[in-house]
Amino acid sequence: MYNWRRQFNRLSDKQFISLDGVDYSRHESSAEVRKLKKELHEARQEVEFLKKAAAYFANHQE
Repeated sequence: MYNWRRQFNRLSDKQFISLDGVDYSRHESSAEVRKLKKELHEARQEVEFLKKAAAYFANHQE
């Protein structure tokens, strides 16, 4: 355990802030997060509406 802890402490912080090329060290503004959450909510509502419309028209075809 001591060796693992020592090795961990030697590693730079940069090795733990990126994963698959995505930099997680960047702090996003809360306004941007709120905007993206709102867009996601609207997109989900649109998808639900389109699903219902498709089901309605599928049932009412002549």
